[in-house]
Amino acid sequence: MPGTAADLTVPPVTGSPAQASSKAAAPIDNPPAAVAKALANRRESATLEEAQKLAAMKDGELTKSQKAQKEKAVEAVKLREFVQDDRHFSLVRNFRLADIVTLGNGFCGALSLFSSAKYLISHDQTYIWHALTYPLAGFIFDALDGKVARWRRESSMLGQELDSLADSISFGVAPAFLAFTLGLRTPLDTLFLTLFICAGIARLARFNATVALIPKDTTGKSKYFEGLPIPSSLILVALMAVSVKRGKFEGVFGQGDGLPLGLVRWAKEKLGVSVHWEAVIFAGWAAAMISKTLRIPKL
Repeated sequence: MPGTAADLTVPPVTGSPAQASSKAAAPIDNPPAAVAKALANRRESATLEEAQKLAAMKDGELTKSQKAQKEKAVEAVKLREFVQDDRHFSLVRNFRLADIVTLGNGFCGALSLFSSAKYLISHDQTYIWHALTYPLAGFIFDALDGKVARWRRESSMLGQELDSLADSISFGVAPAFLAFTLGLRTPLDTLFLTLFICAGIARLARFNATVALIPKDTTGKSKYFEGLPIPSSLILVALMAVSVKRGKFEGVFGQGDGLPLGLVRWAKEKLGVSVHWEAVIFAGWAAAMISKTLRIPKL
């Protein structure tokens, strides 16, 4: 019937239907990666510029809080300079004189290890005395690196890490290997010496992580050590030197008259294990190094 909906016709579509622009329809995304990176670099550059200005100011011009901010600023500037240095041997190029002195400590520790090994091979007691002397030389380097840094008024991002790694060799591994060389060779002796080394490493790691939290004196130095500092193992080295001087050690091929304190008898009789009293001392030293409650005042 005319006039009905069936008679109504729709004109043919001659073109594609209108579509909204894809840019208009799409949601607004985050800035492109290049733009985000540029913004981040701009903010970092501004922060670095502020840090450089703060680092250039004299301590007398700063408040206590600003001095703390200055220390962080100086570290930020040094870190950026260190990371952005892509030159060959950039690690060595960024060494300071104090860092080289610190490496002298690790160098002495390594020489002590090699001297102990040479004694085990050659049975020449001269090498034992070399092994006993090198940790003391390492301590001299360890004491000098801070003085050199203050004298030169410079430090590096690597200084504290280098110091801890060198200490672990000269005052941890070297004394333990010396004790093994002089007669602490039973399985339980070796276990206690290994615990001594691990405790020294853990103590140094804790020091690096918490040194900023320890109360400071007026000069900015920590008031005390948490646990025995690892250079205290030089006392054990001195005791070993006395034993060697008196012939009280168990050297290779029957050299020496045996360790002065001998075996722990009750452990041998009741438990059936062999352990020397000297090894027990090393175990006690390990416990004292990782102690949280033992506080040793700084001299």
